[in-house]
Amino acid sequence: MQAARFFLIVALAALAGCVTPPGGYQPPSGAVVLKPLPKEKFWWGTSTASFQNEDRGLAPDDPMNFRTDWDVFAEEGKTPARGDKAVSSWTRFDLDLGAVKQLGVSHFRFGVEWARIEPRPGVINEKALARYVEMARQLRASGIEPIVTLWHFTFPDWLYDKKDKRRVNFLHPDAKEAWQAHVTRVVRAMKPYVRIYVPQNEPNGAINLGWIAGHWPPGLLLNPFGYKHALRASADMFRDAAQIIRRERPGAIVMGIYSLPDWRRSPLADPTALVYNVVQRQNFDQLDMVADSMDIIGVNYYYAQDASLVRFLSRGHGELSSDYTQLGWEIVPEGLYNVLTKVHQRYGKPVVVSENGLGTQSEQKRIRYLREHIAQMRRAMADGVDVRGYFPWTLVDNYEWKEGWHGQFGLFSFDRRTKARNLEPTGRWFSAYVKTHPNP
Repeated sequence: MQAARFFLIVALAALAGCVTPPGGYQPPSGAVVLKPLPKEKFWWGTSTASFQNEDRGLAPDDPMNFRTDWDVFAEEGKTPARGDKAVSSWTRFDLDLGAVKQLGVSHFRFGVEWARIEPRPGVINEKALARYVEMARQLRASGIEPIVTLWHFTFPDWLYDKKDKRRVNFLHPDAKEAWQAHVTRVVRAMKPYVRIYVPQNEPNGAINLGWIAGHWPPGLLLNPFGYKHALRASADMFRDAAQIIRRERPGAIVMGIYSLPDWRRSPLADPTALVYNVVQRQNFDQLDMVADSMDIIGVNYYYAQDASLVRFLSRGHGELSSDYTQLGWEIVPEGLYNVLTKVHQRYGKPVVVSENGLGTQSEQKRIRYLREHIAQMRRAMADGVDVRGYFPWTLVDNYEWKEGWHGQFGLFSFDRRTKARNLEPTGRWFSAYVKTHPNP
């Protein structure tokens, strides 16, 4: 059954034009011409995501209460519920700030929850927006550069039509106009303290999981034509955001962030390179549409994998050996070098390793993972790749999307009773490394 389903996915992908090689990068017509990004001090940082970390912070009957598409998805029984508390990063941002300061990093990326700011169409929670601004202000006052992600996988529930999944998220008829208003609102409020913005986090992965694999909202399985439409809509929304950011905040830096595994060609298992081409298109199709509009490319790298039917069907979960993570991902540090050099050769833009981390219960294994991946980043830099920063994922153990509360990635663990962030050995190692290596 699994094999039949996989072949059906590939056949539908072929019909949608997803199996031809991505080819060389060609900027779109009317491409944006940007000035080169000036060199500055290396960005050592870490990141969080609003839905993964923030508690709701509102009473059930509060008129500003909100829901996201992921909340609806959980109610439909399609993903583990997060709960209302998460790791309390909304009401106890002071604990996150203290943890970031303890690490000694120069940058911190956090997200704004669109649904929290706009719980219903046109209804704006000004207090919530002001609190996000205050978070950025406190970071900057502490000598930490804030980086704001405007979309990190979640939409307001009013852009999620449960009865018609053709009208969901990127493809909702109201999404584009509402997005433009949301981006304008947030950037206009944050511009005194924020100069670096991420319009979208990993749109390539989210759209594949939502329209092909059926694992993420909207949960559509084998819908390559919807996938292509969502890809185009997301790219248009990225370009809109980049334009708005530069209009509202002259001198801003726009960073795109993409999930980029290192896919390995498997000539015996995939002799026609059909599977390999599919996953390469997944890596680069949306990025090709928008790369000209960003100043810097964020690479989220976690694993390498053979691009073959056999490997997809045999991939499991759990730390099967020292070479795998809790989520069944293969640990290949050299893959980061491969991805960084490929992105550099394809786009010629500065790069940040915007996420890199290991879900494991072994701190020794996690330290080795970071050390070896940083070494591969340095190798890429020595070979001419313009790498500007490195951000291990994540600040504190949190909700891991489809996996629920399984998968410890944090530099800090989380005490559910006291809400404390407890610095783990990996966090101590990374903090010491940052302080002794201001330039890698």
